Amino acid sequence: MRSVDRGRYAMLGLVGVVLVLSMATWFSGTAVLGELQRAHGLDEGQAAWITNAVQLGFVVGAVGSSVSGLADAIAARRLMTGAALLAALANFSLLAAPDFSGLFAARFVTGLALAGLYPPALKVIAGWFVKGRGLAMGAAVGALTLGSSAAYLIRAFGGVDWRLVVTVSSAAALLAAGLTAACLREGPYAAARPKFRFDGVALVLRDRGLLLANLGYFGHMWELYALWAWFFAYAQAAERAPALAALPSAAILAFLVIGAGAAGCVCGGLLGDRIGRTATTALMMSISGVCALAIGFAFDGPAWLFGAVALVWGFTAVADSAQFSAAVSELADRETIGAALALQTGIGFALTLVSIRLVPLLAGAVGWRWAFLMLAPGPFIGVLAMLALRRSPESLRVGAGLR
Repeated sequence: MRSVDRGRYAMLGLVGVVLVLSMATWFSGTAVLGELQRAHGLDEGQAAWITNAVQLGFVVGAVGSSVSGLADAIAARRLMTGAALLAALANFSLLAAPDFSGLFAARFVTGLALAGLYPPALKVIAGWFVKGRGLAMGAAVGALTLGSSAAYLIRAFGGVDWRLVVTVSSAAALLAAGLTAACLREGPYAAARPKFRFDGVALVLRDRGLLLANLGYFGHMWELYALWAWFFAYAQAAERAPALAALPSAAILAFLVIGAGAAGCVCGGLLGDRIGRTATTALMMSISGVCALAIGFAFDGPAWLFGAVALVWGFTAVADSAQFSAAVSELADRETIGAALALQTGIGFALTLVSIRLVPLLAGAVGWRWAFLMLAPGPFIGVLAMLALRRSPESLRVGAGLR
C-alpha cells in the first residue's frame, strides 16, 4: 500500500509538471497579441480569432477523441507524449507564420494538441486516486492554471520581444513531451482500455447525473476562459484609470490573477473531498459570479480594492473546475470515463468560443470597464445545476456520497 501511495503522489507530481510546461503554449499568442497585430497588420476581428483558434482546436480535438473512442482506446502515455510534441511544434511555427492564415493554423493545431493532454491527464489521475480524488484533480487543474498564466510571466520578465515568449513556451512543451514519454504510468484503478466503441457518447448523454454535472461545468466555462483570455487587456485599460495608478503592470497583474487560481484549485479540491463536490462548486461559482458583477465598479478605486476583487475572482473562477471533472469520473462508467471527460471539456470549450468573442465586442461598445458583466450569468446558471444535482439520487455516486 505504501508503494502505491508513493507511486500515486509521484505520478500526481509528474502530471502537474507536464501540465505546467505544456499549457504554457495556451496563451502564448494572446500574451503577445498586440505585437502580432502590429507585425502582421491584423484587425480587431482577426486578433480575437488568434485567441479563439486555440479554443476551436481544443474543441475539435476533445470532441473528436470522445466520439471516436480514442480517449479510452489509446494509452495515455502515448497520447500525451504525441500531443505535447505537436503543441511544441505548432506553437513554435508562430515564428514562421507569414500572415493571419498561418497564425490561425498554428494556434488551431496548438489547441488540437492540448486536447490530447488535458482530458487524458485527468483520466490518469482518476486511475491513481479513489480516495482524495477531488484534491488530486484540484492539484492537476491548479498546475494547468499555473501553466496557462506562464506566458504572461515570461512576457513580464522577458520584455516585449514576442519571439522570446513563443520560444520559451515551445521549449517547455517539448520538455513536457520528454518527461511524459520517459516517466508516465497509469494507475491501479485505471479501466482496461476497451475496443473502439461509438456508443460511449450516447451512454454519457443518457445519464441525468452527468447532464447536470456538465451543465454546471458549462456555466463555469462560459466565465473562466473569457476571464483568462481578456484580463490582460482589461488590466491594460485599468492602468489608464487615474484611481488605479498604483496597480502593478498589466502583465504582472494578469499573471497574479490567473495564477491565483492554482491555489484556488487546491482549496477547491480540499473542500470537494470534505463537504462535497456540489456544495463546493455552488459556493465557488456564487463568489466568482459576484466578482464578475463587481469588478467594473472597482474601477473607481482604490487600487487595493480593484486588486482584491480581481484576485478573489481569479482564485474562485477556476477553484471548482477539477470538481466537475472529479464528479464526471465518479458518475460515468469506468469504460467511458475518457469519453465522458473529453465530451465535457469539448462542449465546455465550445462555449468559450462564444464568450471569448463577445467580450471584446462588448468592450468596443461600452468600454472595458463593463465588458465582464456578460460573464456573470454563466456561474449563476451553474449554481442552479449543481444544486439540482445535489438534490437528486445520482449525487450519492459523487464524492463517496458527500455530494
